[in-house]
Amino acid sequence: MTSGSMRRTVVATAAALVAAVTLGTVQPTATSASAAPAGPSGAAREHPGSGGDDRPRTIVTTDPELDDANSLVRYLLRSADFDTEALIYASSQFHWKGDGDGTRWWQPGREYDRFGLSGLCPCTSWRWAEDERFIDDAVERYAKVYDNLKVHDPGYPSPDDLRSKIRVGNVQFDSDISVSGDSPGSDRIKEVLLDDEGGPVYLMAWGGPSTIARALKSIQLEYQGTPRWPAIHRKVSEKAVIVSFGTQDNSYRDYVSVSWPDVELRQAATSTWGYGARDVALPEHAAYLSADWTRRHVSSVGPFGESYRVWGDGKQMVEGDVFDHFGFSGLTTEELRAKGYVVWTPPQEKDSWISEGDTSTFLTLVDNGLRSHENPAYGGWGGRLAQNPDDPSEWNGSTVADRAPNGDTPSDYAAQRWFGDAQQDFAARMQWTVTPEFGDANHHPEVSVGRLDVTARPGQTVDLNARATDPDGDALTYRWWQYREAGTFPGAVDVSRPDSARATLEVPGDARRGQTIHAIAEVTDDGSPALTSYQRVIITVR
Repeated sequence: MTSGSMRRTVVATAAALVAAVTLGTVQPTATSASAAPAGPSGAAREHPGSGGDDRPRTIVTTDPELDDANSLVRYLLRSADFDTEALIYASSQFHWKGDGDGTRWWQPGREYDRFGLSGLCPCTSWRWAEDERFIDDAVERYAKVYDNLKVHDPGYPSPDDLRSKIRVGNVQFDSDISVSGDSPGSDRIKEVLLDDEGGPVYLMAWGGPSTIARALKSIQLEYQGTPRWPAIHRKVSEKAVIVSFGTQDNSYRDYVSVSWPDVELRQAATSTWGYGARDVALPEHAAYLSADWTRRHVSSVGPFGESYRVWGDGKQMVEGDVFDHFGFSGLTTEELRAKGYVVWTPPQEKDSWISEGDTSTFLTLVDNGLRSHENPAYGGWGGRLAQNPDDPSEWNGSTVADRAPNGDTPSDYAAQRWFGDAQQDFAARMQWTVTPEFGDANHHPEVSVGRLDVTARPGQTVDLNARATDPDGDALTYRWWQYREAGTFPGAVDVSRPDSARATLEVPGDARRGQTIHAIAEVTDDGSPALTSYQRVIITVR
């Protein structure tokens, strides 16, 4: 049993014993701690995995951008939450290896064609180190800390298991789905999409999606025109979910959206996790981007900390890369430009945060009680996505606007509102890597609310009762609140006694049948770093 399964079993058992939600005359709907993720039409898809493993099936495709490497650190620290099927080197418009035969490549509008630059391309390779192995290196660092990690969560996959999942994808050129043909990475994606295990399979495109596109093209080339093609096309279209931080080459636009229009695309791009984090950070979250916090909780902590890219660390992705000026400290924009660098984001204090641009792609899938893995419109650590009304297969996070407590809608608030909790979780897991005794580190509270889905009539009162325990014996604080934007009832709903374990919520008299109200139970311990767990109760009006 995975650690996630064990956690859910403990919670479910506790809920059954204490009848954690008292509903009076309110009748429950069918309940599930891990309901099926929504498909493009909003209909439920089968939840992933087989043999009782309900962790999301994931495939990571990633180019060697420094923020991808940083996201990979966090992904590996959360890898107990996923059924990782592959870790694949991929190209993008920002990084491609070339074919080694001297073939010169160029596409209009790329970074080598902007910023007043000239003469850089056509070129035989673009920002790709000759001996690039950042995925292999990350897994080797994981191996060094694995014995400590599994003390704190026995669900972490073994280093050998992760090593066996590493593949090289279509890395030769930008938007490369035809020039190079099949690759070990595209073959692995094809194999997973065609297997008989459940879906969805979350295909995370941290770079360009060309390796994903090549896998789909290979499936089409093999089966189109055969009697099996309609069933294969339907199966793969229902199973594959592409989750990306932008589409960083042309392969989705030119091929996937045309030949596989029903494959779900989730655009999980957020400024919160990208190079523009400082532009959207809430005042109370600014410290999590600072040199002091990053140094104390991340870059000074064990093998992962040593590899995590921060401002002024003296490193470069590729030697002589004019776009990677992050390794310098104490130089102004003008001084960096005088050295020949393209300063596309302003320099920051030495040792401070740079970026984890692709982290939002997998934080939406983490089963932390917010249930964002069930439906991307629910919202969670990776932000909240909205379905395109003109194309139900597409979801986008940049079109949503969550309200802050003062009524404003700050940019990227749907992701930023959770940033502090996610960073505290990161700090705790970094400590796990260097802490061989369970009792010497902090761990999340376990929270139960009994029924997760209930029905109620307009005017009816719903009693909400959270029960929580802490594995470290820490004191706990409770908060109940309405996640207004996640529900379909448009108005605000008062929650009585919101700072207690037992709260009440009255369904407004003007609520209509079928509308939903989302109530979040948030429980925080007083450990160091303080950790927060959640449960979400969805009330459907009847």
